[in-house]
Formats: sequence, C-alpha cells, structure tokens
Amino acid sequence: MSVRKLLIVDDSPTELKLITDVFNTPEYDVVTAGDGEAGVEMAIAEKPELIILDVVMPKMNGFQACRKIKSIPELENIPVILLTSKSQKSDEFWGKKQGADVYLTKPFNTDQVLEAVTQLLS
Repeated sequence: MSVRKLLIVDDSPTELKLITDVFNTPEYDVVTAGDGEAGVEMAIAEKPELIILDVVMPKMNGFQACRKIKSIPELENIPVILLTSKSQKSDEFWGKKQGADVYLTKPFNTDQVLEAVTQLLS
C-alpha cells in the first residue's frame, strides 16, 4: 500500500499535534505548517494528496489559503478539509465557496476526520 502524504496546517502547536497524531500510522506521511502562507508554500513544495487547514491563522487564514491553493493549476485537484472552531453555517458556506471539499468543526471527532480523509483519498 502506498504512503499517502498529508499536509496539516494549524497555528496552534497543540491542535497541530492532536491532528497529526490521528495520522501517526505507516500509511500516512504528514508534513505540517504553522500558518496559511507557509501552508501554501508547503503545498507547492510537497504536492500532498490531501490538505487539512485551520481557518483562524496569522498571515493568511484558512479561507484565503484554500482559495490560493485551488487557484494554482498543479494543486487545484488536491482535496482540502477545513477543520476549524468557526462553526456557523455561514462559515461553512464561505469555506465551501473558497473551494474546500469538506468542512469540519473543532473540537473534532477523530473518526469523522479519518472518515473524511479516507473518502477523499479513495
């Protein structure tokens, strides 16, 4: 089975560790970034198979990072999951408008995140 590369972007080291731990298995290779700008750069450099983005981050928020990633031809088909504490319906609507494939809220349910990733990668 091939190793699937994931990019996880979150400015909170605690949250980053919580999310990264979910994918701490042989089938995933996880790369991380601490803000939206670094996340976009990392996506270009690493070409992950899937990206998980926080929304509230310095420099460039997750909505902006998602829009930027989806505007780059070689990255536009990479599925993006927005994983955020912003739980309003309007936030979800806005996230999907920026090109997010899935919108999940924190505190997150591990099974839900795994399921979303599995579905998007299948």
